[in-house]
Amino acid sequence: MSKYDALWTHVQERRHPQLVLSFDEIERIARTPLDHSFLTHKKELLEYGYEVGKISMKARTVLFIRRLEEA
Repeated sequence: MSKYDALWTHVQERRHPQLVLSFDEIERIARTPLDHSFLTHKKELLEYGYEVGKISMKARTVLFIRRLEEA
């Protein structure tokens, strides 16, 4: 179990091709501070059909992108 499981589930349930969440939204959903470990844990999101796109430090947002189903 990952500390970001609630976030991964939230992203998956939205079913949008792309989803942008602010750092504050991510912390609220995950119920944990967003820290450097996010970079390590982000690969877990692949199991939910998404990947982390751009992380904007200036805008304080993360872009989540739905992966295309492999044929």
